[in-house]
Amino acid sequence: VGMNGVGLKAANALSSQFTVQSFRNGETLALEYEKGILQTPDFTPKPTTEKNGTLISFIPDDTLFEPYEYNTEYIDTMLRNYAYLNVGLKLTFNGTEYKSENGLLDLLNETIDEEPLYPPIHLKTQDIEVAFTHGSGYGENIYSFVNGQNTTLGGTHLAAFKESIAKVLKDFYKKDFNPVDVRQSIIGAVSVRIQEPEFEGQTKVQLGSKYMWQNKQEGTHGPTLSKTMLDFLSTDLDNYLHKNLDVADVILAKIQDSEKERNAISSISKKTKARLKKASLHNKKLRDCRIHYGDRNPLAEKSTLFITEGDSASGSITKSRDANVQAVFSLMGKPFNCAKASKKDLYADKNVELCLLQSALGIEDGVEGLRYNNIVIATDADVDGMHIRLLMLTFFLKFYPDVVRAGHLYILQTPLFRVRDKKSNVYCYSSSEKESALKKMGRGAEITRFKGLGEISPDEFKGFIGDDIRLEMVHLTGEDKITDIIQFYMGDNTPVRQKFIRTNLRSDIDNTEEAQ
Repeated sequence: VGMNGVGLKAANALSSQFTVQSFRNGETLALEYEKGILQTPDFTPKPTTEKNGTLISFIPDDTLFEPYEYNTEYIDTMLRNYAYLNVGLKLTFNGTEYKSENGLLDLLNETIDEEPLYPPIHLKTQDIEVAFTHGSGYGENIYSFVNGQNTTLGGTHLAAFKESIAKVLKDFYKKDFNPVDVRQSIIGAVSVRIQEPEFEGQTKVQLGSKYMWQNKQEGTHGPTLSKTMLDFLSTDLDNYLHKNLDVADVILAKIQDSEKERNAISSISKKTKARLKKASLHNKKLRDCRIHYGDRNPLAEKSTLFITEGDSASGSITKSRDANVQAVFSLMGKPFNCAKASKKDLYADKNVELCLLQSALGIEDGVEGLRYNNIVIATDADVDGMHIRLLMLTFFLKFYPDVVRAGHLYILQTPLFRVRDKKSNVYCYSSSEKESALKKMGRGAEITRFKGLGEISPDEFKGFIGDDIRLEMVHLTGEDKITDIIQFYMGDNTPVRQKFIRTNLRSDIDNTEEAQ
């Protein structure tokens, strides 16, 4: 997908050693660099018995980077995707081999986190490949790729797939279904190959191309992505469903079930909206910000909602926040466990708090209305705080997994200790950081253990949610099975969970006495 070679040049500039070697038709030539400066004096090709190909190796410059390590999880996912998109290609990483025989079908079979309602449908042409099925959860989970690049933010090709599949299924069943019901619980993947792709931004994670090919200099272009996708699915998916009527029946039943649940929720929400509106008018639990995600404002990407426990913690954050982009939602207590709940359960009187949270987030009718780019769970680092954190994670994973997949959900890391002497204050986020600070300060250093967010003064808190904020993203990999995660950590399997806790329990003894 690379277009200008900037990535290669940047890697060279930031490496202490960088080598690129080409093997072609029995000859090889290598260029070697040190800190971006060419070291190879000889440009004469040498004979070789290697197969045709290119070798690139580099060592990051440790004078430019702090102690680093490779994100093997990211590399693993990237290589798996390359294998899915290039059937038959064999890749090896740290002794692990990556190879796919069935393309996107393998991707779904290996990453689906719940029992599919029917075997994934796999359709393919020269330029487009799709695979999809439906599950029993909520949201839409669709991987998208263009020319081998994983477009995590989607783009025109993903929009074309979503619109086309809704239209084709509506036409097949001759029903005017709401596209939301057609795509509810869909699990899929779409890959397109186009000429000269255009991306939104340099990161190449959102496709902006409108056409399958385009020559801007000549002012010519091919068919649109949306038309090509619709023509493809109108033929191939329609044919598949006519040949597999049992699958067609399952899909129809799923769409109808989604429609019934949405209508039921709509009926309930109409009755409760007045109650929620009244509650909202008197609810001081939300301290909103001025700028929101989606606003035409350069600060919209910074919009953040902190979800806190109780008035004490929310008070500290509220007094120290940036009211332009930081909002605070204070939980009134422990929310209910959503592990076995349906979306209708959210509208019960006892769960009004989660309804208010949905409204604050703007996601009641879909994640497209999300009002904050960052949703930060800010709870105490004690047992109750951790329990509330788990309950909130369960809520998002159960009903709004798309929010998590899109990288909007975070955990706020706050300091556990303050180590200070007459000259300085050091805030420590772990016991190891505390011990390091004690060694530097020596005798007379004073240690304070923060038991909760409410114990941190607003002046101190300002530094923890400002430019130096520490956030841990809640992310899902292709290996994560949401249903299994929720069941294991929040389900009824108490004996199994107790055994897991005993096996993995870690003890952290707080030393709050003065250093000797």
